[in-house]
Parts: sequence; structure tokens; C-alpha cells
Amino acid sequence: MEGFKKYYKKNWSERLEILKKQEILSQEDIDRLKSQAIDVSLGETQIENFITQYLLPEGLALNYVINGKEYLIPMVTEEPSVIAASSHGAGIVKKSGGFKASVKQRLMLGQVIVEKIEDVDKFEDDILENEAELLENEAELLEIANQAHPSIVRRGGGARWIRVRKLDKSIVSIDLAVDVQEAMGANMLNTMLEAIAATIREKYEQDVVMSILSNYATECLATAICDIPVASLTKNGMSGEKIAEKIAQASYIAQIDPYRATTHNKGIMNGIDGVVIASGNDWRAIEAGAHAYAAKDGNYRGLSTWKVIGDTLHGEITLPLPLGSVGGSIGIVPLVKVNHKLLEIENAIELEKVVASVGLGQNLAALYALVTEGIQKGHMRLQLKSLASSIGATEKEIPLVVSKLEKLNKRDMSTAKEILDNLRNEGK
Repeated sequence: MEGFKKYYKKNWSERLEILKKQEILSQEDIDRLKSQAIDVSLGETQIENFITQYLLPEGLALNYVINGKEYLIPMVTEEPSVIAASSHGAGIVKKSGGFKASVKQRLMLGQVIVEKIEDVDKFEDDILENEAELLENEAELLEIANQAHPSIVRRGGGARWIRVRKLDKSIVSIDLAVDVQEAMGANMLNTMLEAIAATIREKYEQDVVMSILSNYATECLATAICDIPVASLTKNGMSGEKIAEKIAQASYIAQIDPYRATTHNKGIMNGIDGVVIASGNDWRAIEAGAHAYAAKDGNYRGLSTWKVIGDTLHGEITLPLPLGSVGGSIGIVPLVKVNHKLLEIENAIELEKVVASVGLGQNLAALYALVTEGIQKGHMRLQLKSLASSIGATEKEIPLVVSKLEKLNKRDMSTAKEILDNLRNEGK
């Protein structure tokens, strides 16, 4: 494209001017980009070729009681029904004592991939398995990793163990587990892995393909559970027992059918992503790890399970949640700092417990709606509000437009515009 040579070296105003000169954007478009750029210096720090901030709405999910503590949960999402549904699901669980959540350990994993190995079994023995000298090799690699990032060792963290996995007849993965303390730890882990990779090249004279963290954080699993008396689920003439049975059946179907499991898990991630983004963490890493974990046994399954046990509906979810409470965007985005104050979390482990509970609460709300009134009733009302707003209805006009659309059972833009025009003509 003409005019974009060394675009990254231009300042913000120059980048926008190029878009106008190339007749890609109008002055009105440029003005809109400028109006959304609320912190240019922050944007320039975060990404290359910055032109504006793309703003997403943030709201608070309510009713979350986790391990006896009630939370305000900031969520960033553009989907209308997510926060309402999350608060509803949490409210059902709150009446029964809330969620119980746990994190057994918090280690991040990385890989040094070694290729062109003539004897994979011997290489594995050389790294790990022989009793005396070669166990020293493992200790040596752990020490090399720790020397590459000594500050984490001083804070009580550091490399914890190494394993070797055979990937094929000539390729292995040397996996490193690290206690990264309060950080998500990507840069820290990659630094350690590169130090190990250098040793593998020099001492073992092997070819290293790459050294990189893994987002499949199987050593950082968070679990949330809840128990709800089935009698409390009664709705619209349907007994709580019947609703609980249907929720359990829906959960079972997500275990046996990947088509259903995909949508089941998408609903869970609606809530999880919203909190992860608000907390300044990498939601893409969490998504990747969660979906990999859903397929851990070779079949893609729902991340949560619901079962009727006696007169109680029991829900449970476990997934990898390698979240941080410091570092990255957490340290430089002012709104993230505000969100951490709203959450009132003490550390990364507490954040992981909160996020797991949100996933389970979001899932409960979706399943509850699906097996009772259907997913569309509450969802569509919020969609209609968005439709009314998109055609220019004011805050006072939106509920009037929505009400008339519902009466007409219409959801198209032309009808909404006609209703809005009539309302304004009547007011003249």
C-alpha cells in the first residue's frame, strides 16, 4: 500500500493523516478515531501502529459469594445478556451458600523442543533417569533456569521440576514447571527456557527447534463447585426436581456430543473472558488452555458437569487458569487497577478461584434458561435494546421502542426506525 512505508515510525497524528490522504477514511472517520483515543500515550505503549482505543462496555456482575466472601465482579463484554445472566446464576447459588473454589497448585509450564535425536530413550536417560550423575543433570538444568531469572527465586518462586516427553521417534519436549508467584509469567518462563535451550545445544549437542511457554497450564487448575437444593429451582409451574433433571441431562449431552459441548463451553467462556479482560490478563491464553483441557481425553467435552444427588443439584467445573495479579497490562492500564480494587482480591490464586466460579455461575444461568423458558426471551429483550440504541433512540425512547417491537413480535431495523419516527411525530 502506498504511503505506509515505516508506518510504525510515524507519530499518532501522522498515522491518521496518512489514512485521510490515501482517501481510506474521511475527516468524519478520523474525528471518530480521535474521539475514542482517550489515552494516546498508553496506546502507543501497548501496541504498534496505534490509531485509537476500541472501547468495550464494562459492568458489574453481582451476587457472587465464593468461599464465604461476597464479590463485585467487573466484566468487559459487548454481548448484552452476559452480565445479567451471570448475576442471575450467582444469585441462585448465593441462596444456597455460594460457591466453593480451590486451586491445588500454581505452576506454569514451558517447553524446549529438541529435534533430530538419534536415540530418544538414551537422551531422556541422560537428562533425567540415571541414579547419580544424571540426576545431577536435572538439578543443573533447574539451576540454569533459576540463574536466568534470579529475582523470582528471591521472591520464593522459581523452577520446580523438569520432565521429558517423547513426541515422536526423533523429537522430544523438555517441559519446565515454574512457580511464577503473582505474575502470569510468560516473559519470565521464556527467559528460563532459552537458557536451558542454550545448554541443550552446547552440552548435549542437540538441535533445538524452539523454546516457549505453553498455554496448556495443566499444573494450574482451578475448581469451583456448588450445591443447590432442587426445590429452589422451581419456575413457571415447572418443579425444581424436573428442572434439575433437565440441567443434569443437558450437562451429560455436553459430555457426549462435541457440537453441544462447543456451545456449552462458549457460554462458560462468556463469563470467564469478561473477568479475565477486566483483570488485565490474556483472555486468548485462557481460551486456548480451556478448550485444550476440554479435549484432554481425546474427545471434546463440556468443561462443567451437573448432577442430581438426592435432593441437591451439584455443579462442578475445573479448568486451567494461569492468571496473574501483577505484570503486563495489569501494571500499566489505570482501569485494570480500578478493577482489582473492585474485586478486592489478595493474590493471583484468589483471582483464579473467582474466575472459575464465574464460569460455573454463567453456565448455570444458561442451562437454567435453556431448559425452562428458552434462551431467547431474556436475551432478545437486551438485543432489542441494542437495536433501539443503534437507530438513535434516546435513553427515554429505548424502552418505548422495545415495548412496541415486542408487541409486534418484530426485531428488524426498518420496523424499529418506523416506531421511533412515529414516537417522535406523536411528541411534536
